[in-house]
Amino acid sequence: MSRELEAFIEYITVIKALSPRTIEAYAYDLGEIEKLAGSDIISLDSKAVFTVLGMIQNKRTLNRKLSSFNSFLDFCHRNHFESSSVKFSLSKIPKNLPKYLTYETIQSSLLLIDRSDWIGSRDYAMILFMYATGVRVSECLAAEEGDIEGEWLRIRHGKGEKERYVPIAPEALKALRAYQEACPYTKRTLWLNYRGEPLSRISAFKITQKYLGISPHALRHSYATALILGGADLRVVQELLGHASLLTTQIYTHVQKQNLQETVFSHHPMATH
Repeated sequence: MSRELEAFIEYITVIKALSPRTIEAYAYDLGEIEKLAGSDIISLDSKAVFTVLGMIQNKRTLNRKLSSFNSFLDFCHRNHFESSSVKFSLSKIPKNLPKYLTYETIQSSLLLIDRSDWIGSRDYAMILFMYATGVRVSECLAAEEGDIEGEWLRIRHGKGEKERYVPIAPEALKALRAYQEACPYTKRTLWLNYRGEPLSRISAFKITQKYLGISPHALRHSYATALILGGADLRVVQELLGHASLLTTQIYTHVQKQNLQETVFSHHPMATH
């Protein structure tokens, strides 16, 4: 790793205080560029960068690496490691709504879970918990008993280490308490594996995939979509999801438009069928 790259990693770790996962992503992306180019990353010109990244077919992956590189170049320019200020444009990606499930679909799938043992009760409770709160999988797995305050969940380990509160539906709380009563282990962390250790991200993915056929993140999208279709304000959804920018939440605006269109076509006297 070059001296400049080490300085950048130290900056985002100490000064910016980014999450360990974000720091790891930056280090991986920039280190990979440096490794593939066979040269210190700061010495690469535009042609060399695009030669290295040109083989990446996935636009989202390409944009993530370009974004990391832009952040690094901006840091170098501000700290006088690099005299010129360069910024690479990102690829345009169609804003398609991520996959989501309706409440009825989720409920019917939950009926298939065998809750005769505590593992089944855990799976049932965790799916309801994620759908009822819209939390990221990392936030779900980091939740502790002390984070539940009445019918509210305090999220202490959100993205960017921002704390927020979200309400928990009574049905999800009831399922959580049933799981805790059946669980043979007593730990601060809510979600445990069969050995009584904190549940992993891979295990959480397997649970939602097994019963719903989707990822935990798609369950988060299902939560947001349900709110939008129910008439929730976009800024309220932004707050509940913990999005730093409203631009991130605006992916759901076409769901809002579709819902308005269906309402007009169903009730306006000039609507034709």
